[in-house]
Amino acid sequence: MSDSATLTSVLESQASLLQEAALALPHQFSQCTYSLGHIRQAVYLCLTCARASPSSSPRGICSACSIACHTDHEQLELFPKRNFRCDCPTRALTHPCTLHTTLEEPNDQNVYGRNFEGVFCRCGRPYDAEKERETMIQCLACEDWFHESCLNLRERPSSREPTPAPEPPADDGASDASSSGLPPPLIRADDYDALVCSGCVRKIDAIRRVAGTPGTLMIVRSSRDEPWRIIGKDEGKETTQVDIESKGQSGAEDVSDGPAPSGGKRERSLSAGEEPLTKRARMSPEAESPSPCLAPPQDPRVVQMLAKLDNCSAADIASLSEDETRDTYMGAGDVFLTEGWRDRWCRCKKCLPSLQAHPFLLEEEETYEPPEDPDSGLSLEELGMRALQRLPRDRAIDGIMAFNAMRDDLMRHLRPFAERGEEVKEADIRAFFDARIEAIRSRRQ
Repeated sequence: MSDSATLTSVLESQASLLQEAALALPHQFSQCTYSLGHIRQAVYLCLTCARASPSSSPRGICSACSIACHTDHEQLELFPKRNFRCDCPTRALTHPCTLHTTLEEPNDQNVYGRNFEGVFCRCGRPYDAEKERETMIQCLACEDWFHESCLNLRERPSSREPTPAPEPPADDGASDASSSGLPPPLIRADDYDALVCSGCVRKIDAIRRVAGTPGTLMIVRSSRDEPWRIIGKDEGKETTQVDIESKGQSGAEDVSDGPAPSGGKRERSLSAGEEPLTKRARMSPEAESPSPCLAPPQDPRVVQMLAKLDNCSAADIASLSEDETRDTYMGAGDVFLTEGWRDRWCRCKKCLPSLQAHPFLLEEEETYEPPEDPDSGLSLEELGMRALQRLPRDRAIDGIMAFNAMRDDLMRHLRPFAERGEEVKEADIRAFFDARIEAIRSRRQ
């Protein structure tokens, strides 16, 4: 706020701040999530606590504890992590939890990846919210975060440090997830639904088997002289009708000599001594043939690329040898799943176990959110009246009398400005309250 402002501008600024606060913190933060067990929730890394105990492993805290217990600490938001339990009330952190006051044992089932060390992406760069301009995307499986350039969604800048200064967008076709000052991504944010990083693709057999097929996009090129391109676009597939009738009945005679109706089947005449089809004994389930695998055929070059990446370290995953030929693919091996990917999985006996081992591939996960704050969005006057109604009657009367006395004193302080026609500045208001605070301190001494 400047030294001088109109009353209207002050009220408008106050209303804007209240609206921003309601949007930023619409929830209650009065309950630690430790009692809820291991759930998918937003997790924060307290850097202050990590520095206080450098010999211990970094730990994570829930959103409620990040505000109620560590509000004056330096923190790093790690965003949602699955199967995670808050570490704030455990012995692993020396800072006491003010929401869950019972001291608990450390969470041995929590998984602490390198994000808990403040390191992200396969490039291993520490995250600095003040300096980082490049968009990062979270992997569906490991929940690590990756730079768009490290995913080959854009050409990597010639110098990673410092990040190039932002430039105005050239057109509206650029992705809303584009990084400031960098070229638009090869795949727009609204062209895919989820990312699975290369390491997880090669670990999860169900994804590895369909990588690069329609609806499972990959970024590849055949040589270092070629630009990156997208494979796996669903450009429309022709469907073939397959007759599932037994092919061993070709020698049977038909009841009718005429042609079968279009799209229909002709019944076969029964041989001597043969029972009708409806009276035959059903074959045992063990004897039935297993359902075929419906996974689409995969480009052998993708198979070869993933096999080669199995022997690469995370740092070298995108650095293949210089002697590549056009018969192979080069790439990091990341997969971008397009909309409806959960409905496209093959669920045969070969593919289903891999999917069941990773339930998030079959059903969307529920992420915990704190309960909504009923006071969110209320003005300071409304909050004050609500707090006043909760007080005992005698204390509420004392509060009203103190408020009226302060109002009368403020009016006496401002009256000379009105009589002289002078503008009331911020320093004048501060001087009034500073004098009242000093008077209260003097009475207490």
